[in-house]
Amino acid sequence: MLHFSRSKIFLILASVFVAIFLALPNLFSDKQISNFPFFMPSQKVNLGLDLQGGSHLLLEVDIESIKKEKIEDLTFDIRRILKKNNINFDNLKSINNSISFGIKTPNLDSKVITEIKDLSQSNSQNTLVAQSSSNLELKIENNLVKISLSDESLKQITISAVNQSIEIVRRRIDELGTKEPTIQKQGTSRILIQLPGLDDPQRIKSLLGKTAKLTFKLVDQRTSYDPSNPKKAPVGSEVLSSDSNSEFKYIVKKKVMVGGENLVDAQAGFDPQTNEPIVNFRFDRLGAKKFGKVTKENIGKPFAIVLDNKVISAPVIRDAILGGSGQISGGFSAEEAADLAVLLRAGALPAPLIILEERSVGPDLGADSILAGKIAALIGFIAVIIFMVIVYRSFGFFADIALILNLLMVLGILSLLQATLTLPGIAGIILTIGMAVDANVLIFERIKEELRNGSSVINSIDSGYKRALSTILDANITTFIAASILFFMGSGPVKGFSVTLAIGIFTSVFTAFTVTRLMVAIYVSRTKPKELSL
Repeated sequence: MLHFSRSKIFLILASVFVAIFLALPNLFSDKQISNFPFFMPSQKVNLGLDLQGGSHLLLEVDIESIKKEKIEDLTFDIRRILKKNNINFDNLKSINNSISFGIKTPNLDSKVITEIKDLSQSNSQNTLVAQSSSNLELKIENNLVKISLSDESLKQITISAVNQSIEIVRRRIDELGTKEPTIQKQGTSRILIQLPGLDDPQRIKSLLGKTAKLTFKLVDQRTSYDPSNPKKAPVGSEVLSSDSNSEFKYIVKKKVMVGGENLVDAQAGFDPQTNEPIVNFRFDRLGAKKFGKVTKENIGKPFAIVLDNKVISAPVIRDAILGGSGQISGGFSAEEAADLAVLLRAGALPAPLIILEERSVGPDLGADSILAGKIAALIGFIAVIIFMVIVYRSFGFFADIALILNLLMVLGILSLLQATLTLPGIAGIILTIGMAVDANVLIFERIKEELRNGSSVINSIDSGYKRALSTILDANITTFIAASILFFMGSGPVKGFSVTLAIGIFTSVFTAFTVTRLMVAIYVSRTKPKELSL
């Protein structure tokens, strides 16, 4: 146990050196790190919201708007089916989560019923409902037909909308380069967002507050907007405001010619002729085909670009656009164009997000937390060092060196993983300080026991390390299992604690058993003591 080959010594020292090398950037400011040579590491441990300040947002997905949109889509499709099959109907309307209409005949044809029930499958690309025939419930009583979404369908809408919203929120935030954001589901329809170090929370709120649902619709040229009767529009059309001037209105057809779900890329740029900021977009193969067809068939007609139910612009189609790409202009500033490109790249939210709670954590609170954590860690560290030297003397000194190396290795690994350090994470490091010497205490007590039994110094040390190993592994494996459960079952600060605890377990076993054993072996081989002061 006390013999180390040169290769083993090299691996141990190399591991310690690499960990310390990775931890070095944490001792310098960002400005100093920028002047480091290329071979020096530059990654630092990310500080959580509670340590460096930032924004805390609690959002709620507007599920009712999704249900309303779903019902409106179904109403439009049901009218189309009834007309196609020459069904004499009247008073087609939607109320809450159901659609009703009257018919002149006592029963609907089975073919029509099948077509209506299959609507969720045929429109699955534009809905959040699971594809099954149980999505719609149809009842006919006294020539009155009532169609409603099933309970299972409504439940699936909620689950899918929240999951999709979380993914899109994550994409939008990642596009801005925010480090280590916390984005997680809370309850059935809420999303918790924590953004450490965010210095422009208003921009984030602006990005998250936009649904970014982009559609391309034809302008209805059969009529013009009448300010004296602002809500009136032909059947199949709707009145939408201009994004740049709320008083100016457009009458556009409700039918979506091309949807934003077919976008594959959007980049901010500048118009080469006017030099105004624009957004260049590109469709996928299906979107390019649709876009090319509609522009080819409607040359000379205005084509409205609609974002979140507001018309950004309505250019006249001059020629067929077959390449699947185009540009959006609307009097944007450079930042607005960049933000719109981010929104379109990330995808449209399935529903608006309502801000329920907003809190800003100031850097002063984070500084106080860091200071308190440093003081606690320093006090614990000094107390452990003094205790080990007093009780175990020179061997305690070896354990203290291993403890210092242990802390540096934890810091280096956290930097390498780009982990986020929170206040509970500091608590995990402080706990590691206390646990780090446990292994050495077990080893040293085993050595003392062997010495009392009359064994020689070499045999006592060798036997002490051998017999303590299984106990050390058992204790640390059980702690690691607990840390793993905390990581997978916990969230936020609990995960931060479990990460530092798990890393501390590995580094503690390595430094307390392997590194101290190397130092003891070197000490014994050089001094050849006849007795040990333990």
